[in-house]
Amino acid sequence: MKKVFLLVMAGCMFGTGFAQKINWANRNGALKVVGGKILNANNAEPHLRGVSLSWSVWGGRKYYNANVVNWLQSDFNISLLRASMAVQPDSGYLQNPVEQTEMITRTIDAAVNRGLYVLIDWHDHHANEHVEQSKQFFAKMAKKYAGKPNIIYEIFNEPEKIEWQTVKDYAVEVIKEIRKYDSQNIIIVGSPHWDQDVDVVAKDPIKGFSNIAYSFHFYASDPNHQELLMKRADQAIAAGLPILVTEWGVGEASGDGKFDVEKTEKWFAWLEKNKLSWANWNLTDKKETTALLKPGASPSGRWKLNMLTPAGLYIRTQIKKLNK
Repeated sequence: MKKVFLLVMAGCMFGTGFAQKINWANRNGALKVVGGKILNANNAEPHLRGVSLSWSVWGGRKYYNANVVNWLQSDFNISLLRASMAVQPDSGYLQNPVEQTEMITRTIDAAVNRGLYVLIDWHDHHANEHVEQSKQFFAKMAKKYAGKPNIIYEIFNEPEKIEWQTVKDYAVEVIKEIRKYDSQNIIIVGSPHWDQDVDVVAKDPIKGFSNIAYSFHFYASDPNHQELLMKRADQAIAAGLPILVTEWGVGEASGDGKFDVEKTEKWFAWLEKNKLSWANWNLTDKKETTALLKPGASPSGRWKLNMLTPAGLYIRTQIKKLNK
C-alpha cells in the first residue's frame, strides 16, 4: 500500500509519465488526401492531437530537444508535434540557416523515432518574399525524410492580408520542389488572413498535385474568432477542402487575453465533431495566456503539474483523455 501511495503522489506531482508510448506512425501509416479528407493507411481519419512548439528563437528555443519530445509523448500523450522554425526574426533561419536547420532536425528526428507525426513549419508571415530560401529548406527536408510516414510539410505559416493567388503561386513553387524528392507526404498550404480564409481557398484550390491540404487557425476566446469564423471553416469543409488545424490557442489571437472556457469548449467540440487533427499553440514558458508552461519551467520536460498554466493543464487533460 505504501508503494502504491508513493506512486500516486508522484503522479500528482509530476504528471504520471506512465502512459503507454503509442507509435502513432505504425498505427496510422502514411497519410493521404482522399475526397476532401485527410485519411490514414486504413482509410480512416487519424484525428491527431498535439502541441506546437513556439518560435525556435527567444525563450521557446530551449524546448527544442529530445527530452521535451519524450515527455510530451509519455506525459501529455501527444500524437502530433509542430516544429515552428522561425524564419524572419533575429537569429531565425534567414540569419542562421545552419543553426536553425540543425535545431529543427534534431527535434524532428526525436519525434519521428518515437512514432509521432511532425509538422515541419516554415514559421513565416511573409513566406512569399522568401521563395528561394523556402525551396532550399524544404528540398533538404524532403531529401532527408522522403518515405517517412510521420512527416507533414507546412510551407507557409499564417499569410497576412494578401491575395490567395499570391499564396497559391508561392505554394506551387515550393510544392514542385518538395515533390522532386518526396512524392507522397502531405503538404499543408496556408490561407490568407492568418489562415482564416479557408472559404476563399475552397473556391480555387491548388490542382495537379496529390496529398495537398490546408491550414486553418483560430483562437478560441477571441471575440473575432467565433460564429462567423467557424462558419467559414464549415463552408470550406462542406466544399471538400481538406483541413488540418496546425495552430489554435485557448486565448486570443495576440497569444494573451482571456481564457474563456465556455468558448474554448465550443471550439473543442467543433474539432471533435469534424475529426480534425490539430496542434495547440504553444509550448513555451512566456507569461501569456496561450503558453502551456509557467515561467521557469525546465527545458528538459518532467514538469510538475504546478508548472503548467491553466492552458497547459487543459490541453494536457484533453489530449490524455482522447488520444487512446
